Formats: sequence, C-alpha cells, structure tokens
Amino acid sequence: MTLPQLSGSVLIADGGMETTLIFRDGFDLPHFAAFTLLDDERGRAGLRAYYEPYLQVAREHGVGVVLDTPTWRANPDWGALLGYSPEQLDDVNRRAVGLLDELRGSDANVLISGCVGPRGDGYVADELMSADEAERYHSRQIGTFGGSGADLVSAITMTYAEEAIGVARAAAAAGVPVVLSFTVETDGRLPSGQPLREAVEQADAETAGSVAYFMVNCAHPTHFDDVLAGDEPWVKRVRGLRPNASTKSHAELDEAEELDAGDPVDLAARLGELRRRLPALTVVGGCCGTDERHIGEMCRAVLAASG
Repeated sequence: MTLPQLSGSVLIADGGMETTLIFRDGFDLPHFAAFTLLDDERGRAGLRAYYEPYLQVAREHGVGVVLDTPTWRANPDWGALLGYSPEQLDDVNRRAVGLLDELRGSDANVLISGCVGPRGDGYVADELMSADEAERYHSRQIGTFGGSGADLVSAITMTYAEEAIGVARAAAAAGVPVVLSFTVETDGRLPSGQPLREAVEQADAETAGSVAYFMVNCAHPTHFDDVLAGDEPWVKRVRGLRPNASTKSHAELDEAEELDAGDPVDLAARLGELRRRLPALTVVGGCCGTDERHIGEMCRAVLAASG
C-alpha cells in the first residue's frame, strides 16, 4: 500500500503506551512489556481502552492514525526473560495485529504498525550487533507482522544505526514498509554517540533507500529541535516525531518513580513550530508520559501550522 503520510497527509500516532498503562491505568508490566496484557481478558480490555481515545482524536480532527501494536518487548531476548517461547511470541505478535484490526473495523484511515523494539535497553546502546546480526535477530517478528496484515513496521527507540539497518533489511525481505525511529540524548545524539544526521544517512545508504521515513521518539523537542534545522536532504527524511512529555534526560527518567506528564500545550506548540520549519513532518504522536490529551493538542497545533 501507499502510506498516506508520504503524500503530505497529517496523521497522528498513539502516545506513551507503557507509561499510560502503568501510571494511569494501574497495570503491572514486567520489564515494560505491554504484550503480556494480550494473555487475559482484563489486559485486552485495558489495551482497547488505551487505543480508543486516539481513534476518537483522529475522527474529531479528520485525520488518519497510526497505531502501534503493544509489542515493543516481544522479541526473543525479552520474550525469553518473560517465559515466552519463540512460538508463543509468534502467537502474541499475530494477536497484537488482530486486536488492532478489530478496533479498526472498516476505517481505512487507521494504519496498523507492527512495533519492533530494540534487542537491549531503549536508553542505552550496549551489546551492539552488526546490521547482519540485527537482520537475523528481528526477521522472525517482522515476518510475523508481514504475514498478519500489518500495514507497516515501526522500529522505535533505536539507539544505534546498525540495529535499525538490520530491521529495515528484514522488513524489505518480508515485503512490508518500514519506519525507523531513533531516540536521542539531551545533546541530540543517539545513545551510541552518533549524530542523528549520520545515523539517518548511514541507514539510507546501507538499505538502498528502502526506509519509508524516519522518526525521532522518546526525547523532548528541546533535545533535538536545533538538530532538525536547515533544508538538507536528510532532514526531509524525518517525517515523524513522537516526543516525551518530560524535558528530563533518559537517566533521570529511568530513576523517576512518578510520571512526569509535562505541559501538553507547550509540547504541542513546539511540534507546531517544527511543522512550520519542516513541511515534511506529517506524523505526530507521543512517547513516555504522553496520552490522548497531548496528542489532541499536537494535532491541533500541527494542523494549524499546516495552513
């Protein structure tokens, strides 16, 4: 399919799934793994209740919406830590797509994104893989998404380029569009230390341009807005932003015991200003600390900035 966000249409994404489910809805997510909720009816009901407000925001504003499956941790290492066999993970990933397909119904404005998370920690670049190793590691999950009807695959909170490149190659082999989303520290660099520009350019060069577009997630706009400046080709490849609500660093957030929901209006205003500078910015959503309030404000701000 042709992704509408590539033709200039503004779409929203959902927000901080795990932080919403833990801090607002009271779920216990071991190792930050939301996919475990698919295993019982209370958990599935909680996931439906999480997604439905984003569908409503999209309808209210007449925009499309990209919903991520709750599978950020549903890869071999994290799955094994949680007691899931490879076959059970396949089943979980299929059921995650199926849940969103039920919620979508016949609404063509809803896109299902198979969410791929990092093999390791989402804040730290350690135990690095080569691109070839990452392709092998992530291929089973991505292939499951491709065979289950996901419209695209999104690799979020990528901390170094090679893992993201491996994901993109696995998605190309599976024949499913892929989005790569890097996280950055307060200096605008990936946790690996690589500048965002270099990571995007490296990924494009080593995947034959197969990546549909790039995003930045799990960082506040104050951490990266000065990096996304100018009219260079790589900046135009960044079509999506899913910021944190908080201005805190990853290290500070890791130690936090309470949710920092930030200022939804200020966050939205920053996204609106970025849209004015970056006409290619067509997907806005949230990460840690954000919920439908933040996304509603972002949608209004970005649509207003779109003229």
